[in-house]
Amino acid sequence: MPIEIPSDLTPELVPFAWLLGTWEGNGFMGYGDAEQRAFRQRVTFEQTGLPFLVYRAWTTLLDDEGEPQREATYEQGLWELARPREDGDIGPGMLPPDPVPVVASAEDVEKLRNADGGFDISVSITQPGGVAELYLGQIKGPRVELTTDAVIRAQGAKEYVSGTRLYGLVNNHLMWAWDMAAEGHELATHASAELTKIDPAESQQ
Repeated sequence: MPIEIPSDLTPELVPFAWLLGTWEGNGFMGYGDAEQRAFRQRVTFEQTGLPFLVYRAWTTLLDDEGEPQREATYEQGLWELARPREDGDIGPGMLPPDPVPVVASAEDVEKLRNADGGFDISVSITQPGGVAELYLGQIKGPRVELTTDAVIRAQGAKEYVSGTRLYGLVNNHLMWAWDMAAEGHELATHASAELTKIDPAESQQ
């Protein structure tokens, strides 16, 4: 299925166009001595007119019959191209961007390609329990590779050292995998899922 690019999409977000929308599906999580559990997840990637995507993910544990058992967790974040910021860009703080985007055309976007033929990106994700992650990586066609550049933990938060995340579009399904190093363990498999794009009206929060 061809990837549709909304006519009002900010040029800087064109590399992310295949992620836009609402995705839902099942996966498995576990880590260290924790029991492996099945879960259902709903993920949204939304544009706001500014040069970043808003990411949200709701996760529900499933019982042995594959039925929803209880809410598990939620995370949210921002996805954007990683590039030097200029005077016309948003921030710092609440300072608004110029009316004309710094990256204003497809030609401007193409100039941002890296030596591997993809685009460098940064992704910030916050989780319950006082943990925030800053990932750096790249998006290359329908594939994303991310590695933590920094992890911030509030006082009393559980130990979380680093993580990697992979996303890919395979046969029109969004596949993702998450490895993490936490609670005294080395980097190891934590969770993965296969999601299908849906009409948001088909699923309730």
